[in-house]
Amino acid sequence: MPLARLSRQVVVVGSANLDLTVAVSRLPREGETVLGGGLLLSNGGKGANQAVAARRIGAEVRFLTMLGRDPFGDRISRDLTIAGLPADGLLRDTSAPTGVALIVVDRQGRNQIAVAPGSNELLLPAVIKRHESFLAHGAVMLVQLEIPIATVEHTLQFAKSHGMTTILNPAPATPLPDDLLRYVDLLTPNEIEIEALTGIAVSDLSSATVAAKALLLRGPDVVIVTLGPQGALLCTASDVRHLPAVPVEAIDTTAAGDAFNGALATAIAETPQADTSGTSRIQVLEDAVRFANAAGALATTRRGAQESLPTKVEIERLLAGIPA
Repeated sequence: MPLARLSRQVVVVGSANLDLTVAVSRLPREGETVLGGGLLLSNGGKGANQAVAARRIGAEVRFLTMLGRDPFGDRISRDLTIAGLPADGLLRDTSAPTGVALIVVDRQGRNQIAVAPGSNELLLPAVIKRHESFLAHGAVMLVQLEIPIATVEHTLQFAKSHGMTTILNPAPATPLPDDLLRYVDLLTPNEIEIEALTGIAVSDLSSATVAAKALLLRGPDVVIVTLGPQGALLCTASDVRHLPAVPVEAIDTTAAGDAFNGALATAIAETPQADTSGTSRIQVLEDAVRFANAAGALATTRRGAQESLPTKVEIERLLAGIPA
């Protein structure tokens, strides 16, 4: 797995949605209606969130997504451009509405999410082929699973053929074929997602290690299991390391995983070539995961998705123990 190259650009291919979020005192049970507070409309989607996360930290980012030609798409396109993402990657289609996510968040920051993919389902392999020149010059390719699986596999294969480090955030949880996983350098599941991939229930560090090692046998070079308040588990063929979470007061976990992945991709992309000769590969990965842990923690301290994503200065202050 290459850890550095001349380009330091992060390329993201994935979803963009409008998030509709309601705060509730507790999450509803099956068949139950719960009265909540106000409605928050915010830009989301795992792809867009991760692209904005990397850009806010300071990475040069290219993001390819598919929006509908509707007011939601207009809003998202405008805001992503303001956030610093190239307009060339914000594609539009009239045959489906922009994706929408319905989110409820309780007082502990826990959430439930349902997504109507809409135009995200139109981000097909043929679209990727037409925009290969836009995607071809990055250091890292970051992909998620809110777009068609065929597109994910095509994108990862394309990235590997162009010498990029590939990161797959396998969310939402779904089983994946080994033919796809062999194109993945870093796989970043949470507890639910790794169970979907392996059939192994993860409840602690020991079971997370067993599941991660099982995944390594199927193709990925590195498996990083995100464990919420327990931090993250970094697994390679020769090393297993636990990186504890950075303690914060969480109020909304909606984009924590996206903050983690955007920060991880940025840290890998920005690893200076000179550092990889004097620093062990596992140390480079450990530093990247520690940085990503802090980004994910900070995202839980604010409401919303992209509104919650931290800057590089905020991440570095948290890691240094400096109060906000």
